[in-house]
Amino acid sequence: MNEILILTILTIITAATPLVYAAIGELVVERSGVLNLGVEGMMLAGAVCSFATAHYTGSGMAGIVAGMLAGVLMALLFAFLTLSLQSSQVATGLALTIFGVGLSALIGQPLVGIAFDGLPSLNIPLLSNLPVVGQLLFSHDILVYGSFILVAAVAWFLNKSRAGLVLRSIGDSHNAAHALGLKVIRVRYCATLFGGACAGIGGSYLSLVYTPMWVENMSAGRGWIALALVVFAVWQPGRLLLGAYLFGGISILQLHAQALGINVPSQLMSMLPYATTILVLVLISRDRGRIRRNAPASIGQAFHPTT
Repeated sequence: MNEILILTILTIITAATPLVYAAIGELVVERSGVLNLGVEGMMLAGAVCSFATAHYTGSGMAGIVAGMLAGVLMALLFAFLTLSLQSSQVATGLALTIFGVGLSALIGQPLVGIAFDGLPSLNIPLLSNLPVVGQLLFSHDILVYGSFILVAAVAWFLNKSRAGLVLRSIGDSHNAAHALGLKVIRVRYCATLFGGACAGIGGSYLSLVYTPMWVENMSAGRGWIALALVVFAVWQPGRLLLGAYLFGGISILQLHAQALGINVPSQLMSMLPYATTILVLVLISRDRGRIRRNAPASIGQAFHPTT
């Protein structure tokens, strides 16, 4: 296989991994009936806290944990405002993104221009030495492997476990679930915190691997793309993984177009992922039947317990 093609595939994997984490977390959140539009802010908070921790401790794993915790704290704030205080999920999610952008810029100001060595690759013995396949599949860092495991685990959880059935039932009808004695608010809190943890890890990947340094607003709209991916996948984990790699491939087109000497304005190439997001959402919205069959019926609706 051509070396350029191998490098291109590896670049697509790197570009898609943060999208996988952010989108799979938001998928679980939405399946519980909660709409959190603050994914962008949580990713930025995770990115800056992860990079700061890794820089001062010298440990990439400590950075990942810090990024995850930052995402959880942001999600906890969102959950308290929307689930406990019954504020608007849409308005609160937008405010969370704005808050995350400003907070990350403030925390990261002393870290601008500082580089990090990145996470080490975990070469699997024997398998990583295989020609082509070894380099493509068995020579990645821990977060790439973790993204595949996470998608499989979420798919099993939602479709095969009792807890997943409870979560989906709450997303479909929180009033009926409450009448059956299910703890709607507790489940939604757990789902929201899980989504925040995943968004924080996605941000960690950006600052520790994808661009191993802190750059203000480095998520560059990936949180919004992650939200669109959930709809693109019609709330199915397997389709979400494929969609993330599709969008990852589109996002690195500009780099390879420039390398091949294609005379296309860089601004046009930079807007491709976002233009594709809009196009995909328009096309999917035409299939209203599939959306109705898969979308959580109670998404975005506040739950008011009667007892």
